[in-house]
Amino acid sequence: MAWNCYKRDVAASSISVARLDGWHHLVGRQADHTLWWDHSLEINQASGIQRDLMEEQRFHLSQNKALLRENHDTRSMEVSRNHTSVAMFVLLGLSDEKRLQLILFSIFLGIYLVTLIWNLGLIILIKMDSHLHTLMYFFFSFLSFIDISYSSSVSPRILSDFLKVEKKISFIACATQYFVGCWMGLSECCLLAVMACDRYVAIGSPLQYSAIMSPGLCQKMIAGAFGSGFLGSLVVTISCFHLYYCGPNLIQHFFCDVPQIISLSCSNPFTSQMMLSLVSIIFGFCSLLVIILSYGFVAVSILKISSIKGSAKAFSTCASHLAIVTLFFGTGLSVYLLPSSSHLKKEDKVLSVFYVILIPMLNPLIYSLRNKEIKEALKTMIKKATHLSLYQ
Repeated sequence: MAWNCYKRDVAASSISVARLDGWHHLVGRQADHTLWWDHSLEINQASGIQRDLMEEQRFHLSQNKALLRENHDTRSMEVSRNHTSVAMFVLLGLSDEKRLQLILFSIFLGIYLVTLIWNLGLIILIKMDSHLHTLMYFFFSFLSFIDISYSSSVSPRILSDFLKVEKKISFIACATQYFVGCWMGLSECCLLAVMACDRYVAIGSPLQYSAIMSPGLCQKMIAGAFGSGFLGSLVVTISCFHLYYCGPNLIQHFFCDVPQIISLSCSNPFTSQMMLSLVSIIFGFCSLLVIILSYGFVAVSILKISSIKGSAKAFSTCASHLAIVTLFFGTGLSVYLLPSSSHLKKEDKVLSVFYVILIPMLNPLIYSLRNKEIKEALKTMIKKATHLSLYQ
């Protein structure tokens, strides 16, 4: 009986111990679960904070990108404004005195009218007189056309500026004026070289002159002179007027000339200066070298002529061309090769007047006064004109 009671108490105590162990296990599991939950909450809170920080960083990054984009657009707009900010240039001209400007206006107007009349008259005379239908006068007619175009690109603007208080010229008009003037100037360099070669063939190989200097070859040489002058002028004009002009717009000249325009640029003019130097070397010095070599061979050929009369006649055919070459290249090289300084600006303007205004007028006068065939053709045309007027 006692043994049975003892066994029942032991079993009850073991059940109580088991229940207590189970309760402790349950409490431990709940505590672990609570700790895990707290840890999960901490992790979630940390990830939320990180997420908020990442969103804030993304927001600041987007704001920075927007600011950078806005700054870039503003900078590009400023560059664009700088590129087109100078819409007008101001030419300082030859003089500021009102009375002197009126005197210069009358002088320059007379020179321009003489240039047009003589060059147009020479072209018409060569066209109408059959005795002048030779290659030499064919070149003369194109030289007169170049002189008319060259003078007309500058003279009308100068004449109008003499009557203005402010000598303004638009950006496009300035570029156009320089392009046409440069085109005609470079073409004249090439044409003078072609005419020197023609004189060498005519004096050095007179019997083969017609076979060598065929009309087709001469037309190609003329087209090459104008085409190369066009390309050279286009390269220089684009490289110069593509620069940024945002500052002063006062041109220290009476027409648009590249050395004075490049000095006003707000950007680096190295490329433009290199292009200008390259074109000047190719057209100026190469043409002058061809002319010098051609007349060197002409001189050797003239020395081989036994009669003095024949030598004088051969030299007379080259004298007018030599005079024009000396005037054109002498004044041009003096202007563009002399170092630019403040005390030489007036001298540069005087020399520029000589080769831009006076030489186109002097060229047809030199050909007319020193050429017997042109004098005779002019007398014949005057007689025909007076004869027709008398009968009418």
